[in-house]
Amino acid sequence: MAKISANYEVVYIIDPAQGEEAIAATVAKFRALAEQNGSNVVVDEWGVRKLAYAIDYKTEGHYVLMSFTSGPEFPKELDRILGITEGIMRSMIVCKGE
Repeated sequence: MAKISANYEVVYIIDPAQGEEAIAATVAKFRALAEQNGSNVVVDEWGVRKLAYAIDYKTEGHYVLMSFTSGPEFPKELDRILGITEGIMRSMIVCKGE
C-alpha cells in the first residue's frame, strides 16, 4: 500500500513578550519537528503583527507560517504539541491536499 501524504500549512502565533531568543528557539523547534516527520519544510516568519482581537489581553503576536508534506498522523501530533507549548497563543493547521 502506498504511503499517503499531503501538503499542510500551519500558522502559529507566538507571544512576543517571550523575547527574540525564545521566539527563535520555538520556531527552530517546530521546524526540526516538521523536518523529522515530513518533507519540503518551508518556514516563513511574518514577524510581529497586530491581532484581530486581544488574546489574554495581548494585542500583538509573532506570526509564523510553516508548510510541509507529511502523512496524516503528524499534523495531529503537531497540533497537540502546539497546544501544550508555552508561549503559543494560537495555531491552525490546514491540509492543502495531495
